[in-house]
Amino acid sequence: MPIISLLGNKGGAGKTTLAVNLASALHSMDSTLLLDADPQQSSSQWRVLSSRADSVPVFNASNSVAMSVGAQSKNYQHLLIDCPPSVHSDQTKDALRLSDWAIIPVLPSPLDLWASVKIEAEINKARESNPSLKALLVINQLEPRTRLSQAIRNATVELNTPTAETAIRRRVIYRSTILEGRSVFEAGAKAASAVDELTELLQEIGITREQQ
Repeated sequence: MPIISLLGNKGGAGKTTLAVNLASALHSMDSTLLLDADPQQSSSQWRVLSSRADSVPVFNASNSVAMSVGAQSKNYQHLLIDCPPSVHSDQTKDALRLSDWAIIPVLPSPLDLWASVKIEAEINKARESNPSLKALLVINQLEPRTRLSQAIRNATVELNTPTAETAIRRRVIYRSTILEGRSVFEAGAKAASAVDELTELLQEIGITREQQ
C-alpha cells in the first residue's frame, strides 16, 4: 500500500488541489483515503462541498498523522496525506517518516523554487529513518509558452530532487471543480487534458490508472 504525501514550504502552490485530484484518480482505481493533515483543513472543506457519496473520503489527520496512518492503513489500498505548507511542521515531518513518496508541487517562479531547497533538507533528514522515501518536484500551474516557465524547468536540474516530466498546466477546470466539491475526473470531456496529465504523473511514480 503506497503512502503519498503532498507537501510544500510556501502557500499558494496548489498543493491541496493536486492532492484532491490525485486522490480522486486513485479512488477510481481502488479504495483510497485522503488524510487532511493541514490545520487549515482545505481538503476537508472540499469534501463537505461534494454532493457525491462516492467521492474520495477525507479524514482529519491534523492532530496526529502517525496515529491516523496506523488506524487507517489497513482499510485502504492508497493513502494520500495533504500536509501543511511548512516542512517544519510536526505533521509534515511525521508524514515524510511514513511515506513512500513525497510529491512537491512548485509554481514556476523563483521564490517557489528557492523555497523547495529547504524541503530537500527535510527530506534528507526523513531518510535517516525512512531510507526508501522517494521525492518528486512537480511544476504546477505551468503556462508553457512563457519564458519564465522554461527557465524554471531548466533551473530545476540544479536541485538534488528530480523533477517530474509531467507538468500540471494552469487550467480553469482545476479551480472550478474544487469550488464545486468535485475533481477533474468527474468533469467529463472538458477536463480530458487535465485527466491525461494527472494520469501521466501517476505513471511516473509507478501507478497505472486504467482509463474509465
